[in-house]
Amino acid sequence: MAQKNRFAHHLILIVAGLIALSGCATAVAAGQQQSSPPNVVVILVDDLGYMDIGANNPDCFYETPSIDRLADSGMRFTDGYAANPVCSPTRYSLMTGKYPTRVAATNFFSGKRAGKFRPAPLNNKMPLEDTTLAQLLKANGYATFFAGKWHLGDSPEYYPQNRGFDVNIGGWSRGGPYTGKKYFAPFKNPEIKIESPAGDHLPARLARETSRFISDNQDRPFLAYLSFYSVHTPLMGRPDLVKKYNKKAATINGEEFASEEQVIGNKPRKVRILQKHAVYAAMVEAMDEAVGTVLNQLEKSGLTDNTIVVFTSDNGGLSTSEGSPTSNLPLRGGKGWVYEGGIREPWIVRYPNVTESGAVSHQPISSIDLLPTIAAAAGIEVKQPIDGIDIRPAFNNQPLGRDSLFWHYPHYSNQGGFPGGAIRRGDYKLVERYEDGRTHLFNLKKDLGEQTDLSNEMPDLVTSMRAELHAWYRSVDAKFLQPKDGLTPWNPNLNHTK
Repeated sequence: MAQKNRFAHHLILIVAGLIALSGCATAVAAGQQQSSPPNVVVILVDDLGYMDIGANNPDCFYETPSIDRLADSGMRFTDGYAANPVCSPTRYSLMTGKYPTRVAATNFFSGKRAGKFRPAPLNNKMPLEDTTLAQLLKANGYATFFAGKWHLGDSPEYYPQNRGFDVNIGGWSRGGPYTGKKYFAPFKNPEIKIESPAGDHLPARLARETSRFISDNQDRPFLAYLSFYSVHTPLMGRPDLVKKYNKKAATINGEEFASEEQVIGNKPRKVRILQKHAVYAAMVEAMDEAVGTVLNQLEKSGLTDNTIVVFTSDNGGLSTSEGSPTSNLPLRGGKGWVYEGGIREPWIVRYPNVTESGAVSHQPISSIDLLPTIAAAAGIEVKQPIDGIDIRPAFNNQPLGRDSLFWHYPHYSNQGGFPGGAIRRGDYKLVERYEDGRTHLFNLKKDLGEQTDLSNEMPDLVTSMRAELHAWYRSVDAKFLQPKDGLTPWNPNLNHTK
C-alpha cells in the first residue's frame, strides 16, 4: 500500500513537472511573440483637414467609415499637428524627426511666391546626410515600402528607393498627379513601372500595392508607408461618388464662403465655411475606401495584433484657393496658414495592446514625433540629433514633458497665408508676423477659432512666449524675409526679444 502511494506521489510530481515545463514553454513563446518588433503602417493623406473625417467632426459632409473604424480601435489625438502649413516641410519632419527649419526646408519644393518682400532662402531637397525613418528601420531588419507622393527632392538620388525604401511605387519629385490622366490611368508616373489598366483609380492602385507588400512580408517586420496623392488638387472624383455627393449637397443650404483678413495686395481672401463640395467629397471617400483596403489586408494576414498603424495629414485642408474645396471651421484658415486650420491635423495611432479602443488624447503632438516614437516601439536607438519625442507615454495618459511646439513659415503661401511663425505653450498660442513683427495671442482652449487676440490683455505672457520663440529661431538657424524694392522687412535676429 505504501509502495502504491509512493508511486502515485511520483506520478503526481512527474505530471506537475510536465505541466510546469509546458507553462514555461508557453511563457517563453509568449515572451518571444511579445518581444518581436512590431510592423508599422503609416498612412499619410495630402491636404486632408482636421475636420474632414467623421471621427473629428460628427457633422462632416464627407463619409469616412474606414478612418473612423481605425479611430474607434486606437487613440485619436485632438491636438495633433503638422510641422508646417504646407507639404514638403512636414514630409521632411515625418521622415527625419526634425523641424524642417533646421535645413531651410520651409516651403513646398520648390515654392517661391513673391509678395511685399522676397521670401526666405529655400532648400528644396531633403539632405542626403539626414537619416530617414526607413533607413533606420531597414538597418534593423525591416522590409520597407513606399507608395504615393514623395515630393522631397527633384532627382532620383533623393527618391524613396535611395532613402531607405526597398520598394517605391509612385514617389518622385512631383507634388501632385499631374502626368497622364492624373488620378485615372494611364498615370504615366515614371515610378509606377507597370501601368494600370485604363481608368484605374490612383488611390485604389496605391492601396493594392501596399496590401500586396503586406501579404508578401507577413513573416518579417515591415514598414509600409502609404502616402496618398489624394486629396490634393487636381480636383477629380470617381463619377459614381461625385453623383452621390451632388445629391447630398443639394440638401444642404447656407453661406458657403466668407472673407479672411486682408493679406496680399489689400485683397480679402475668400475662405470656405461650409462643406458641400461634391468632387472633393468623392475624393475623400475614395481615399477612405483605400484605407479600408489596407486595414482589411492586415486583418486577412493576421497581423492586426502586431502592427502599429499611424494615420495623419501633411497640412490643413485647402479652404482659401484652388477651388477652396473644404471648410476647416471652427479652425481658422487652412493650408498655407499658420492658424490652426493650416497646421492642426487628423492624428490616429493604433498600437495593439498599448492604446485602448476609442481612446482620446488632448496632448499636443507633432509630425516631428513620428520617427522617435516608431524607433522606440521597435527597440531602436536613435543616434542622430532630432527634435521630436517618443509620445508613447501619451498612450497611457502620461504627460509628455514637452513645454512648447514651434512653427516657422517665412513665405507667402499660394493660399494667401502671410509669412509668420508660431509657438504653442499649454493652451496658449502666439502668432508672429514676419513682415512687421506684429504678434497675436490666443487661448486655444477657449478660442479654438483664434478670433480673440489677448496680446494687450496679457503682455507678460506675450513677452515670455516671444522670447522662447526667438530663442528657438536662433537654435535652428531660421531664415527670414529678404528686402525687396528698397523695402526692408522686420527681422527677429535684429529685433529679437531678450
